Formats: sequence, C-alpha cells, structure tokens
Amino acid sequence: MENTNKTALLVMDLQNPIIQSIENPAKIVNNVSTAVAHARVKKIPIIYVVVGFRPGVPEISEQNKSFSQLNNKSMWTPEFSAQWEQIHSDLTPQSGEVIITKRRISAFTGSDLEVVLRAQGIRHLILTGISTSGVVLSTIREAADKDFQLTVIEDCCADRDAEVHKILTAKVFPAQAEVINLSTWLV
Repeated sequence: MENTNKTALLVMDLQNPIIQSIENPAKIVNNVSTAVAHARVKKIPIIYVVVGFRPGVPEISEQNKSFSQLNNKSMWTPEFSAQWEQIHSDLTPQSGEVIITKRRISAFTGSDLEVVLRAQGIRHLILTGISTSGVVLSTIREAADKDFQLTVIEDCCADRDAEVHKILTAKVFPAQAEVINLSTWLV
C-alpha cells in the first residue's frame, strides 16, 4: 500500500485531557497503540502532534470560537501546559520520534510539521487522532491542498459525535483520502 521510506504515521491530539472527552477512550488508545507498534515494526516514522499554548496563551484570540474557552490566562502556567500536552502513557513516544506542537486545529497550522515532512521526504500521511471533525478533518483538507497522499485509519480516529465520525469517514474523507480500518493497515 505505501512506500515506507516516504510514509509517516501521524498520531494527533492523543493528549490525556482530549482523550478523556470522548466515549470509550480505551478503545481508541488500544487501536492507535496497535497502529504505532505496527509502524515501528515496519520502520515507518511516527510523528506525534499535540495542541499546546505558551504560558498566558498569547496565541488564543477572543474571536476564536474553538479556543476562546481555553483563554483563562492564569491557568496556563508552564506546569499546566506540560500536563495539557502530555500524550497518553500507552502511546509514549520513543527516542527519536518527533513531537510537533501546533497552535490551532490543523496539524499544520502554527507548527513546523511541513518542515519535518519535507526534511524526511515524506509524501504519504497515515492519519489517526481525536477528533475526526477537528484535527483529522482540518489536517486532511490542508494536506490535500499540499498534495500529500493521504490514508485515514477510521477506527484509530474518534469524535464526540459518532454520527459525525461516520459521515466524515464514509462520505467526506474518501474524496481526498483512502479510508481504511486498522485490520486492513496491519496486513
């Protein structure tokens, strides 16, 4: 399916506070953990993407409907930011695996993801993450505009709204990405 020299697995927004916002978080953690283990065996680079902000959240505008609810400047201490960005312990990056910090919903916006991908010659992205209607959708749209080949592992993505997840993975994503399940990717 993919040339492993030109492919990367993106593990997006699998941070503890975000994982806890969905129903049945153990299922997505287990599925993504399986995908990560497979990528490591196949020597496919794994890139972790987290959403994070500086102390005092200078990146969050009051006009940003999505992030303005996080705009309590006093809570964003260096300690809180570190806890917020912590990736689930079952998905802990290994030495040499890249962690990208983004400032918006798309994995590209406010991050150096594109620089890292270009430096490694990566042209095919395998997407996993929370939420399907957030980081996965936004990243697909931007990555498609940047001419990346895209694959979404449907059962390694989750959304607070199961119907939205189903519509996106069945009807919207196939226009720009191959949508597969984990068992297909493991073959």
